Amino acid sequence: MSTETKSEDLLRGGQFLVKETQCEDVFTLEDLSEEQRMMRDSTKEFVDRELWAHWERFEKKDYAYTEECMRKAGELGLLSIAVPEAYGGMGMGFVSTMLVCDYISGATGSFSTAFGAHTGIGTMPITLYGTEEQKQKYVPKLASGEWFGAYCLTEPGAGSDANSGKTKAVLSEDGKYYSITGQKMWISNAGFCNMFIVFARIEDDKYITGFIVENDPENGISLGDEEKKLGIHSSSTRQVFFNETKVPVENMLSERGNGFKIAMNALNVGRIKLAAACLDAQRRIIGESVNYANERKQFNTPIINFGAIKAKIAEMAANTYASESASYRAAKNIEDRIAMREAAGNTHQEAELKGVEEYAIECSILKVAVSEHVQSTTDEGIQIFGGMGFSADAPMEKAWRDARIARIYEGTNEINRMLAVGMLVKKAMKGHVDLLGPATKVGEELMGIPSFDTPDFSTLFAEEKDMIAKMKKVFLMVAGSAVQKYGTELENHQQLMMSAADILIQIYMAESTILRTEKNAKRFGEEAQSIQIAMSRLYLYNSVEIAISKGKEAIISFAEGDEQRMMLMGLKRFTKYTNNPNVVALRTQIADRIAADNGYTFD
Repeated sequence: MSTETKSEDLLRGGQFLVKETQCEDVFTLEDLSEEQRMMRDSTKEFVDRELWAHWERFEKKDYAYTEECMRKAGELGLLSIAVPEAYGGMGMGFVSTMLVCDYISGATGSFSTAFGAHTGIGTMPITLYGTEEQKQKYVPKLASGEWFGAYCLTEPGAGSDANSGKTKAVLSEDGKYYSITGQKMWISNAGFCNMFIVFARIEDDKYITGFIVENDPENGISLGDEEKKLGIHSSSTRQVFFNETKVPVENMLSERGNGFKIAMNALNVGRIKLAAACLDAQRRIIGESVNYANERKQFNTPIINFGAIKAKIAEMAANTYASESASYRAAKNIEDRIAMREAAGNTHQEAELKGVEEYAIECSILKVAVSEHVQSTTDEGIQIFGGMGFSADAPMEKAWRDARIARIYEGTNEINRMLAVGMLVKKAMKGHVDLLGPATKVGEELMGIPSFDTPDFSTLFAEEKDMIAKMKKVFLMVAGSAVQKYGTELENHQQLMMSAADILIQIYMAESTILRTEKNAKRFGEEAQSIQIAMSRLYLYNSVEIAISKGKEAIISFAEGDEQRMMLMGLKRFTKYTNNPNVVALRTQIADRIAADNGYTFD
């Protein structure tokens, strides 16, 4: 396929809402190459041997063991997957970097945080924004694990408002170095890192600037005590204080005032990688839960035989399957966009930055959905274990505590919900996504007489895909009317934006799930995909229910009179199944298969 053809076929970020995607055009875990499968298996072997087998050490705040495991990961090349070969890395594609992030993160949030902070926000800003000299000097050390990196953005008064930091950078009289003074907090890897990416403001600049700062206590750098945290106990998290720390001018990262842009683009990558980092945790929790439920007997029968437990197992599995489906769909889109830009003459730096930025909406969607899936999965895991789930002697309670930070990392889920809708509206205003045309058609459809013809739903997923198309109409109806009413003031109506975001999220997640299964059913046969079909239908049913709830909440909050009545009728029309799925039967079918397999076996 030519680059030109791929350019035309590859949807831009956010276009999934207004353009139909064919199942053949999505990437799935079943599409992994042999090399990627080997990489996955070696990563799982490392995790089982070094992390899962010693999970209790991470709960006892054994920071030294986290550092030791990071060094071992470096020796195996696991820290260098995304680093270009020119700087000592493997130079693997975006899907492969997602894959390693996925399978290395399932055993403990402590190691997952250290790994993500180092390979992502610790190393990536230099590979993407650094000068050739900076990359040659620092990246090989970071790729090998000889050095570890950390990222200093958050301050006591600057969290979600990242550009409001007070840390100052003052140029010396001779113009040779900047003197940095300020306080940073919640800095992952601070206790053992060799280098910080630090954001500070020069004079009264509108935007902050990034700097590469080597960790030298003799240069005005001091650390606070290790933070006492709900979870991720062995992730080193400290405050970092800079007191007239001298940084050579050649260590400025990118250009003056470009720090906010660096921070935002790092967050885009961080969001999709965070979604990946929540996947294997879900698989492992399902495995532990099913193993326990198969062995635990009450009333002389294994509790896995009880319908209430089956319902939990099935919902956990459907959420995990959807999480995988959407995460790898987006990852491949990003990888293809990067390749397309490189083929067009962009440098690797430019191509990767623009490739990820293109799918910022999807990155925010994934961050929210998958972090909430892993939280619900761990919560249900505790419930299945009962009293033992609440005990620190079993791994469930630590999994729940570790999962909780995912909804805060990389921008809170509330921020990301509003970002997803806000970015979509901005793309529409720039002409990158045509929302006006489809929204107008939905408005016309609302005014028209509905068709009473019985549709042909004889082929696999015909009705499900029709339901997804109708869910898109729900979003266009709600968001379109809200934009029409509030215009640029929409961002001041956060609760409406969050309701719209929940519908948008469900559309992307459910569609990704249906497309993955449709693709695999065509090549492996429907019988071989029977459980995946059931999970896809169950997930879609739950998505439609969310769309109904959030759609109604929004409509009755901003529309009145005839407009409200018309939109509520539209909501009912656009969320109505012709053939309702048998939810209990779907859950039972899924749970019985997982019980027989003694775990989640669909990755």
